[in-house]
Amino acid sequence: MVLGRRRAAEELREFEEFARSRGTALFRTALLLCGDWHLAEDLTQTALARIYASWGKVRDADSPAAYARTVLVRCYLSHRRLRRSTELPVLDLVPEQAAADHDPALRVALLAALAELPPKDRAVLVLRYWEDRSVEETAAELQLTPGTVRVRALRALNKLRGRLSPHLDSLAS
Repeated sequence: MVLGRRRAAEELREFEEFARSRGTALFRTALLLCGDWHLAEDLTQTALARIYASWGKVRDADSPAAYARTVLVRCYLSHRRLRRSTELPVLDLVPEQAAADHDPALRVALLAALAELPPKDRAVLVLRYWEDRSVEETAAELQLTPGTVRVRALRALNKLRGRLSPHLDSLAS
């Protein structure tokens, strides 16, 4: 009985260490996916709860970080399928922290344009270009074929360019 408690305590410590080390990256990905600070916190918490529930399997995975990211993306896509998720977040709020060396107007325009994309297209762009994942990694995480990821990325980038084109001249100066 004591041995079981020690093992449970050790697993809890391992999970807490994992959550501390990967939580910020998961939150950043969630924020890019949904564009809403509070929803990103909820998605991150939901993903971490699911990861904790199956920690033995996650811990033994080839890449627990990739496993966690996959859980997060699936939580986001599942949330988007719910009826209550048809409400759009208010996009006039500026993120709490801005990088000093980046143009905030460009960032706001990009986040607004990303918010207009369908959830799967947005997930493809975030994983491919923000998280710098390969086509194959993105396809595996989204349960798509590599060809579908390429086509979705191309179409989503074209939509993004189209939505950003009116802003590019004012943002470039």
